[in-house]
This record gives sequence, C-alpha cells and structure tokens, in this order.
Amino acid sequence: MALVPYVETAEMGLQRFHKPLATFSFANHTIQIRQDWKQLGVAAVVWDAAVVLATYLEMGTVELRGCSAVELGAGTGLVGIVAALLGGGI
Repeated sequence: MALVPYVETAEMGLQRFHKPLATFSFANHTIQIRQDWKQLGVAAVVWDAAVVLATYLEMGTVELRGCSAVELGAGTGLVGIVAALLGGGI
C-alpha cells in the first residue's frame, strides 16, 4: 500500500492528477483518458509508472503480437490499451 499526500495547493507536482483529462501518444494513436481523483481516488489517474511501462512496450523490446496479456491493478488501463494497440490480445 502506498500513501500519497495530496493537497491541491501543494507544489509537489501532483496537480496534473487533478486534471479531468490526460492525453498521450502511443503506437501512432492519441489516447485520452478521463481522470477523477476527487471522487474515485488513486485508481482513477494515470500514474507515471504506467507511462513508463507503455513507453517500454512501444520500444518493441517485448514482442506482443500473438500474445495474450492481462493488466491487473494498473489504474486507468493505459498499459493495457497500449499493449492492445501494439498487437497483444487482452
């Protein structure tokens, strides 16, 4: 379990998680994910770890075509979306 302090006026860089929409570019697609920190909590934002893993998958180090993938406990599902766009079946 992780405890992440969040104060809207804090200058810790967490304000971006409070924005209602996060936009990313992966696998030649623009992906927009709605975020809702206030009502749904930490599971309803795109965390940096998801962006890093999606970037790693996009690099092609792991071949996803013809493979099945299951994304568990990854917040908004960005990694699963990117995996599917790269040919992985979910």
